[in-house]
Amino acid sequence: MNRIRKGDQVLVITGKNKGQRGDVLRVAGERVFVSNVNLVKRHTKPNPQANQAGGIVEREASIHLSNVQLFNPATNKGERVGTKTLEDGRKVRVFRSNGEVVDA
Repeated sequence: MNRIRKGDQVLVITGKNKGQRGDVLRVAGERVFVSNVNLVKRHTKPNPQANQAGGIVEREASIHLSNVQLFNPATNKGERVGTKTLEDGRKVRVFRSNGEVVDA
């Protein structure tokens, strides 16, 4: 089970974007793409077949999973995540600090 999934709100804990918060756009292996975090400028060549204009495009670059933490709105901090098996056999993610279930 992945600790961080698409749509989660995460906090960057290290690097040049430390302290920034955003939603996970996609997870690619051990790397995540976070909205409006780690923006890079990509110089794109025009492609008339794909109807794509050329120029400098700003987009998100990936961040390693170890550099982000799941954001807990109750404590307003980034927190570690663990897994727990419920009585009905479902596995859910929980915050390690207080045992609160992340997934409803």
